[in-house]
Amino acid sequence: MGKNKRLYVLDTNVLMHDPTALFRFEEHDVFLPMMVLEELDAAKKGLSEVSRNVRQVSRFIGEMMTRQGVDDLEEGLQLMVPDELEMDAGRGRLFFQTTMPETHSSLLRDASFADNEILSTVMYLRETIEDHQVILVSKDINLRIKAAILGAAAEDYFNDKALDDLELLYRGLREEDESFWERYPDMESWTENGATHYRIPRVDGDDWFPNQCVSIGQGDGVEAIVSEVTKDAVVLRLVNDYKSGNRNVWGIQARNLEQNFALNLLMDPQIDFVTLLGQAGTGKTLLTLAAGLAQTLDEKRYTEIIVTRATVALGDDIGFLPGTEEEKMTPWMGALTDNLEVLTQPQEGGDWGRAATNDLLSSRVKVRSLNFMRGRTFMNRYVIIDEAQNITPKQMKALLTRAGPGTKMICLGNVGQIDTPYLTETTSGLTFAVDRFKDWSHGGHITLRRGERSRLADFASEVL
Repeated sequence: MGKNKRLYVLDTNVLMHDPTALFRFEEHDVFLPMMVLEELDAAKKGLSEVSRNVRQVSRFIGEMMTRQGVDDLEEGLQLMVPDELEMDAGRGRLFFQTTMPETHSSLLRDASFADNEILSTVMYLRETIEDHQVILVSKDINLRIKAAILGAAAEDYFNDKALDDLELLYRGLREEDESFWERYPDMESWTENGATHYRIPRVDGDDWFPNQCVSIGQGDGVEAIVSEVTKDAVVLRLVNDYKSGNRNVWGIQARNLEQNFALNLLMDPQIDFVTLLGQAGTGKTLLTLAAGLAQTLDEKRYTEIIVTRATVALGDDIGFLPGTEEEKMTPWMGALTDNLEVLTQPQEGGDWGRAATNDLLSSRVKVRSLNFMRGRTFMNRYVIIDEAQNITPKQMKALLTRAGPGTKMICLGNVGQIDTPYLTETTSGLTFAVDRFKDWSHGGHITLRRGERSRLADFASEVL
């Protein structure tokens, strides 16, 4: 064994979060304390995402044991990547705790605490193993703090991050000043299907993405969306202006530049997947619902709107609330009902008109729980996934693969408001979706930055 080799001691939450973590440490070795195996065993029952991940970890370990036919686990197991995982073969070994450490730090008085048991094991390994650097890997920041106090090396699990820093996340908007026209003098323009297009040659170092929003100049400048990206040129298409005049979507007009771009992305039938990020009050839900109603009821492009959101106890039973799936979800759907009230106030007809509108909407707007999404396929639906920042990348994949022909999916969220333990801004499924779909020609993204609720809400968000 080389002196540079590391021995990574994995905490339970790492494996609960990513069952493939066993194979993510390249040539280094992995160690599982007995307490981690105990905690995995305790969490294996149920239909939640965590339980599924735990069972998958057990299957991976069981498969390696069967294939290697090991009688004595003192030497550990070769970390052999299963065939179904398209990953580079790991070259390290997986070790298990086979002896109980006798020495506990006096700071770890209560060794019955699972975390203290794991820390004791780390301390014991540091004293007894000379040819490896021992590092604890945990998503629990409190455990990492305790490790640091005891002088043990501890790291977060980084392999599940979409990017290193949220500042690097694709915003979906490129703002240019008037010098843009001087930088790209050789452009050609034409009109097609009632829209003006510009083709500009690419220059070295400029990054363009499909369906990227482009604002050129201030005030009454040009607003366009990138409709095509090739190796040599980029085609920009001028957007519809929903900010002024008679143009609106289901009675809603855009109040700023970013909202106008958002409505254009939401109303474009060529875009199958839209992500909208933004603080509370930037209009994400209102714009998305307005575009959904316009395309479902007026244009008949979709048969119905399906709304779902991460109830923070995601994947667990939503029991104890009375009624059907839809009625159980009602307490979580306050944002939806608030926005529907704004969108469906009939101009005439009084109470009769309001009742007729509500009946029509209840037949076309369906609320669904994330818990029962497995195995479903949505055809010609307009699917809104609200509070998507609380979804893991794996759950995001499970949701987006529900889309059948003619379905459009919209993810809304604010990565600054994550309520799920062990998910951070850079590991959220919403961040993954924005980052991974930015190069796809049928995906669009925009980050909304200006709150449009009221002067009270704007002032409160600044000063409180």
